[in-house]
Amino acid sequence: MTQTDTISEIELVYKPSISNKPIISSPLDAYNVFMDFYPKDTLHLQEHFFVAYLNRFNRVLGVLHLSSGGITGTVADIRLIFGAALKAAASGIIISHNHPSGQLKPSQLDKNVTTKIRDAGDMLDIKLMDHIIVGHEGQYLSFSDEGL
Repeated sequence: MTQTDTISEIELVYKPSISNKPIISSPLDAYNVFMDFYPKDTLHLQEHFFVAYLNRFNRVLGVLHLSSGGITGTVADIRLIFGAALKAAASGIIISHNHPSGQLKPSQLDKNVTTKIRDAGDMLDIKLMDHIIVGHEGQYLSFSDEGL
């Protein structure tokens, strides 16, 4: 038995198809992209966390539904966020989660997670462009617009 029989090979594959994908030029653009992915039937019941991956021209490479949680929280695993970013050769990311209560004010935990993700991205040269909190009836909060 050789090492290749017991050790799995890791293969990186990159097959972009970006010709018709949207370009994010504002928080509203990001909100509109994310809203196509949020499950409408549970938007006001449970939290969901999404990540949009962008190329260096802010064209969306893809959106990852990272997690779904409970009424007051969900998990944002940084390793999964950046594992996908590296595989997609993303230059930037935008994160988003919803507040089922409709309250747009970010919690301290929201701010802490954003800082942690931003710092991890800085180490990998993958820029966190924004964090969008989705509320009710077309309302959202953009961390970049709020200076957060």
